[in-house]
Amino acid sequence: MPEQAGRPRSGVRGRLLATGGLLGAALVLASGMPAAAEDATAQAAAGAQVRCQITDPRLAELSGLVAVPGRLLAINDGGDQIDLYVLDASCAVIDVHTTAVDPFDPEDLAIGADGTVWVADTGDNGASRPTIALVALRPDGTTNLYRLTYPDGPHDAEALLLAPDGTPYVVTKEVLGASSVYRPAAPLVDGGTMPLARVASVAMTLTGTPGGPVGRAGQLLVTGGAVAGNGHHLALRTYTDAYVWPLTGSDVVAALAAEPVRVPLPDSPQGEAISFTEDGSALVVASEGTPSDLTVVPVVSGLPAPGTTATGPTPSLTDFTSSGLSPITSAVIAALTATVLVWLGGLFRRRRP
Repeated sequence: MPEQAGRPRSGVRGRLLATGGLLGAALVLASGMPAAAEDATAQAAAGAQVRCQITDPRLAELSGLVAVPGRLLAINDGGDQIDLYVLDASCAVIDVHTTAVDPFDPEDLAIGADGTVWVADTGDNGASRPTIALVALRPDGTTNLYRLTYPDGPHDAEALLLAPDGTPYVVTKEVLGASSVYRPAAPLVDGGTMPLARVASVAMTLTGTPGGPVGRAGQLLVTGGAVAGNGHHLALRTYTDAYVWPLTGSDVVAALAAEPVRVPLPDSPQGEAISFTEDGSALVVASEGTPSDLTVVPVVSGLPAPGTTATGPTPSLTDFTSSGLSPITSAVIAALTATVLVWLGGLFRRRRP
């Protein structure tokens, strides 16, 4: 079922970010967050180190990233084909693999134990897609296309978690921070359409970490996911923070039910890409736009082993009032956010051909 007619246009995307920026500004003004608190959170990722800079203009919309021994794999957000970029240790593009698949909006990347590269074609800013897709790029050069349907209507999603046993999990991007987690409810069939089942939820909250294109609202939006190659941890990121959970076996649902460790990320214009390092000891993050710093953030050494309780700062719904907001003000802001989201969706749908 071709879906390219509904591909997001750059003009619409620009208005989405501009309107999101106004919404984020409104959130900051309403919160009255002092500048000193912003400065403190900006220093929270002081242990982060820039490995190299991505300067190739072909990766101006970097969205998915996977670190493999001696190399990095990367994809752009959107586009009318899937280009898998191979980068060396200096962030230079040394190869590009193009598939014949015409995607709607690719967003994230993962790699399986057998070397298969998985592309999550799950973006849906207008919440209008009848299906999403996973594209499997096999080591033998073949490609499989798997279409999936949500049980509760369309969602925008930018994060893919690939469990060690090969089960894919899609995590939605929700403007109020209440993301849902889905996995296939039946075995995947090449060229077929399978249902998804909602199996978990993750609640993101306001953290005070600066960054992203939409102000404080960006602290709630899940923009990428990763599972460590050693299978010991998984991570989700927003525009501003990463959340890391210990993982036992392939039980992603049980892992997400525990309390994560929150890791403030370096300020970036539109951070969506996240991976674990090859040895699983740290995170690798990058942003859309060029040049973009490829930054290594050490976190795993401070995490509990799988099967134990995580320690460290954990977001909760009370974060909405942690900067002095009254419950009434928080409710008004939430209502405003939802109203703007509905308006954006209507604008997007009206502009579709």
